[in-house]
Amino acid sequence: MSTWHALIYPITAGSEEAVKELFRTSGRPDFEVKDENGKVVGRLLATMAFVGTEAAIRVIHVDGPLPLVAAHMSRQPEVREFERQLEEYLSEPRDMVSPEGARAFFQKAGMENVLYRTAPEQKAA
Repeated sequence: MSTWHALIYPITAGSEEAVKELFRTSGRPDFEVKDENGKVVGRLLATMAFVGTEAAIRVIHVDGPLPLVAAHMSRQPEVREFERQLEEYLSEPRDMVSPEGARAFFQKAGMENVLYRTAPEQKAA
């Protein structure tokens, strides 16, 4: 079963264009979600990023358990580099060095999907 998840990043005023460019040029992680032993346990299906006034939101569509997806993402060099570069634009400091600090950030920044609607299929005339 696939699920949607989002993270909100509070960013400093005036950094919006730099953050947009950072999202646009960030690398692509491995779409196969693997556990620490390399076993495929899920898949990244889609990623979207939105940047507005003093906030950025990353939305991911995944197939697989969120804790395993998060662990997989934390091992991806492209994601680690993106998070490192994003650090200078954040309006709230965070600790991404320790596992506890990273966990605290993602718990605070995580957003729950509460609605997903699609248009009904149209019948052929």
